[in-house]
Amino acid sequence: MTDVAQAAGVSQSTVSMVLNQMSGARLSAATRSRVLEVAAALGYRLPRPAAPVTAAAAAAQPARQVIGYLVDEISTSPHPVVSVDGARDAAWEQGCLLQVAVTRNHAGHEAALIAAFLAQPGLLGIVYSTIFTRAVVVPEALRSVPLVLLNCHDASSTAPSVVPGEVAGGHAATERLIAAGHQRIGFINGEPWMEAAQDRFKGYRRALATADLPFDAALVRDGDWMSGTGFDATLSLMATPRPPTAIFCANDLMALGALEALKQLGKRVPEEVALVGYDDQEIARHTHPPLTTMVLPNYEMGRAAVETLLTQAQRPPGTPTARRTLLKIDCPLVERETVERRAG
Repeated sequence: MTDVAQAAGVSQSTVSMVLNQMSGARLSAATRSRVLEVAAALGYRLPRPAAPVTAAAAAAQPARQVIGYLVDEISTSPHPVVSVDGARDAAWEQGCLLQVAVTRNHAGHEAALIAAFLAQPGLLGIVYSTIFTRAVVVPEALRSVPLVLLNCHDASSTAPSVVPGEVAGGHAATERLIAAGHQRIGFINGEPWMEAAQDRFKGYRRALATADLPFDAALVRDGDWMSGTGFDATLSLMATPRPPTAIFCANDLMALGALEALKQLGKRVPEEVALVGYDDQEIARHTHPPLTTMVLPNYEMGRAAVETLLTQAQRPPGTPTARRTLLKIDCPLVERETVERRAG
């Protein structure tokens, strides 16, 4: 699905809506046609149009088991919605229904939702998810059912955790700029207290060390994930005595601000300054030039969480509890036009 989205120039959510034949989605006929053509060309097996299901026929079908999906927030960022898409698709393919509930980090609300989930006789297990990667304390009530943590982790729990491979992603983004011949690479980070920012910064430093390039703190700026910070930080970096020839931004919105700042300074991208973002948000396809970036694999994470949960649920009763596992999902590079192509 990531490949289809990249080739069609749309988001993973759009691909999901088209391939799952969601007629209510407000997508143009041209967009639907383009996604289907690309999917077919890439060998994606397209589902046959489903016949309408009557109420009587639905009642006669075997009951699907329910997978509970708890998330602390879903409305303030596009990322958790894409994870829900992946989880829902994986659940449906395995004969299950995904039931989503948002806690808004309210302890009482969360406890009531967990109790409601656990009261369902058809409950198979629960995916416990957070909007940004962080440590959590698993509620005691969840330890009695199959459980997978999504985008979070708990060292005291044996529940598997599915998280993005952020260190490797930061490394890959920086490595791409190094491969293009850059040695002075600026880094505009998000809020440094967040795990995503810490890990992307760690990957940046590791890539420099692997290439025997010195780390220069003067080339690093902390931000807040917003475009205004990217703009201001870029102006600051380019005003230094030895400005960078490339900039890695820890998300696409800051990269958008960086691109605008470089235009204001009269710098050509990528000829004079190369630029890489992170997240592969929809806007990354529509900047001028289109932004080279890293995919934050929310869809794949959602799928992996449900697939892992199904594996947990299929273990025979009384099986000894497995050791906690941490599954890191790769963040692939999306080549566009803000970094010059490799020679050859």
